[in-house]
Amino acid sequence: MANLEALTRRFIQQYGGEAGDIAVFHAPGRVNLIGEHTDYNGGYVFPAALTFGTTLLIRKRPDGKLGLATTNFPSSKQFPIDAIVYNDADDWMNYPKGVVYVLQQAGVAFKNGYDLLYHGEIPNGAGLSSSASIEVVTAYALQTLEGLPIDTVKIALLAQKSENEFNGVKCGIMDQFAVANGKKDHAILLMCDTLEYELVPFEPGRYKLIIGNTNKRRGLVDSKYNERRSQCEQAVADLRSAFPDLQLLGQINLEKFNSAKHLIKDETVRKRAQHVVEEIDRVLQSIEALKGNDLARFGKLMNGSHDSLRDLYEVTGDELDAMVAAAREVPGVLGSRMTGAGFGGCTVSLVHEDSIEAFKEEVGRKYKEATGLTADFYVCSIGNGVERLV
Repeated sequence: MANLEALTRRFIQQYGGEAGDIAVFHAPGRVNLIGEHTDYNGGYVFPAALTFGTTLLIRKRPDGKLGLATTNFPSSKQFPIDAIVYNDADDWMNYPKGVVYVLQQAGVAFKNGYDLLYHGEIPNGAGLSSSASIEVVTAYALQTLEGLPIDTVKIALLAQKSENEFNGVKCGIMDQFAVANGKKDHAILLMCDTLEYELVPFEPGRYKLIIGNTNKRRGLVDSKYNERRSQCEQAVADLRSAFPDLQLLGQINLEKFNSAKHLIKDETVRKRAQHVVEEIDRVLQSIEALKGNDLARFGKLMNGSHDSLRDLYEVTGDELDAMVAAAREVPGVLGSRMTGAGFGGCTVSLVHEDSIEAFKEEVGRKYKEATGLTADFYVCSIGNGVERLV
């Protein structure tokens, strides 16, 4: 967790004034344990909030301005709160600006201006949802200080809307939902189509989650992501001759899919759809495994997820595959898979606590030999969703 005394000094250095009227909020990053590329297909995902994320220090100001600064980059700016527009040059600031914009679109007339200082602990470009963390903490803080009712499901939807409509990123709901609604020692079984969710205990005992950052920036994601979405839509269109009411792949179970998959004429499109339907089934099997305290089975399902993302959905890439292959060779590893959109970003592995140092050393060495890149590793605990600290 961030050093609040140091951040308070930095806030006063940036904006002046006294420490007494600064409020502090925190929103986590998230990791998806299993259920990848199922969210926009209306299927199940199984994310969890992490203990590290984005800390926000915020204070009211009387002049109707929005001051934005971060400890992570040197840039800081002020904007009139009632004239927010997207600007490429504002970079990360477009995330909090987008939240202000969609709140106003929803009828919020801000009574105050605000100074905000963000401190992000999520590695940039790693695929652990730094943007969702910024959006959710901003929405939660502004609604709290404006005296508005707090509903974390609505906050997730508002944060997603700001990313979709203000920032032009067509993300699903999973990231913002996990960041807003996470709970310590629980993962979230979320049906993305209906937003029905269940908090499932995740208490792995002597096993730990290790996130491995490939440090491969995810350059291909947007174009490939849109291509995969359109392939899934094509699969639905082909399957409608058997299931006329089908709107999303998440609405068909594995048995029905297998009976009708011959209707998908294009082999690549069929592979994409097969991944999605089988992955949703793996999520449901994972819940069974965890409720039965069968971590070994859960680890096997993690492995199956990665293999499907590699072979059927084709979104892993050399770096993620190299890291996962190295992880699976370490004794004490129950499972390892890519997490996030793919083509770089991170892996998540379930590792016995006695193997953690060996894991970092061996996976780091083999990964560097295979790719020339240096990996970073984070031993994670599952934490709470967005909350007020001070």
